[in-house]
Amino acid sequence: MRYISTRGQAAPASFSEILLEGLASDGGLYMPETWPTVTFDELEAWKSLPYADLAAKLLAKFATDIPPETLLMLTRAAYTPEVFQHARNGEDAKKIFPVRQLEKGIFLLQLSNGPTLAFKDAAMQILGQLLSWALEKQNKTLTILGATSGDTGSAAIHALRGKKRVKVAMLSPAGRMSDFQRAQMYSVLDANVMNIAVKGMFDDCQDLVKTLNADSSFKAKHHLGAVNSINWARVVAQTAYYISAYLQTIKVIGDSVSFCVPSGNFGNAFAGLVAKFMGVPIDRIIVATNENDVLHRALQTGRYTPTDVAQATSSPSMDITKASNFERAVFEAADHDGKLVAEMWTRLANERKIDFAKDYPAVWGRLASLGLSSSTSTHKDRLAKIKLAHERWGIFIDPHTADGVKGALELRESEETMIILETAQAGKFAPTIREALGIEPPIPKGFENLTSLQQKVETIKVDPEALKAKIDNFA
Repeated sequence: MRYISTRGQAAPASFSEILLEGLASDGGLYMPETWPTVTFDELEAWKSLPYADLAAKLLAKFATDIPPETLLMLTRAAYTPEVFQHARNGEDAKKIFPVRQLEKGIFLLQLSNGPTLAFKDAAMQILGQLLSWALEKQNKTLTILGATSGDTGSAAIHALRGKKRVKVAMLSPAGRMSDFQRAQMYSVLDANVMNIAVKGMFDDCQDLVKTLNADSSFKAKHHLGAVNSINWARVVAQTAYYISAYLQTIKVIGDSVSFCVPSGNFGNAFAGLVAKFMGVPIDRIIVATNENDVLHRALQTGRYTPTDVAQATSSPSMDITKASNFERAVFEAADHDGKLVAEMWTRLANERKIDFAKDYPAVWGRLASLGLSSSTSTHKDRLAKIKLAHERWGIFIDPHTADGVKGALELRESEETMIILETAQAGKFAPTIREALGIEPPIPKGFENLTSLQQKVETIKVDPEALKAKIDNFA
């Protein structure tokens, strides 16, 4: 299996090579040259596997340069009940990510049982194992330069803290995360971790990461890599829980399901598309957005128009206007024509928009056929859905999952099996839960005093040179 850039200029590379690279040298994102397939017979065989073993089977289709027995060793180290111990309501933690039926035809995939109580742990734990293995094998070191809107950063830091060959420089938008999210990141004082608060929004953080990755000499000097969803390994690791959810939910292999996915950077939703491209019977992926509904408008109108400033909302991890992984979907819709995608993204940089419907009708037609739907939500909607979930189903949901519930209930068709992806536990966003319900959400054991812990963070303006100076001085 070889990987190519969405912009067509980088040389094909192996999984192990792109694992340590992040962005391609031409500024694009890596994608497999062709999609591997999963047969119904394989799905039937995978149905009885522990999650770690299923994840290893899936990874083996994409990481063909890593021995299957090595992948199994790494997934079994990543996905243990001890690491994913925060399952609620007496559910079997050995399932790692259990599916809970809410009512007829509507299910919740519980993804927030990991060490940071967010779905990002699902991919980050195995990515940490893969990176450590690859760096040790190649006798290399790596500086992870990442951007987070809240949950990716803490999941990465907790997966990589203390690792000998890895440094982590994590950018986050100053003042735009919950107190719980900030504390999870900034209270990690390990020497190989540096938190950097950027006086801007997530898109500014993401742009800084891309700018430094595009500086080939600086990237080589510090061996820069990535763990957010621009890294292909992150995306394919998330595909595993789509397959697990499918197998937990359907009665007969071949039955179809749909997913509703709270979306910001589009990586989680694209992971679902990967499962669909491989042959898993998925009808639709509903992209649930908040007030920053650039993706919703793009999918509805064919016009992709990222804005300069993301609105601060009560689902802050989705306060993103430049969804990096949307480029991967466009690349697929463009029949892997990297030259065409590069042209589109040059136009986006110059004109601040891409009008697929008008200027690229063939691509727009194929994009519309991928099986994507979308919804948008307001703060009032989130409060209503948090209350509905508590009163109707007896559960606490976080504001991002509430955006997913809103999209699922709004767009679900009659007899459609709909699986909502949970993003985090409600206790991470206590003020919004209090506003919706008038009561405190549960805080898992061990997190009661999190926000009172000592915190350490550096602060910079939106300035690539200031960021370079911080990384140069990173001990």
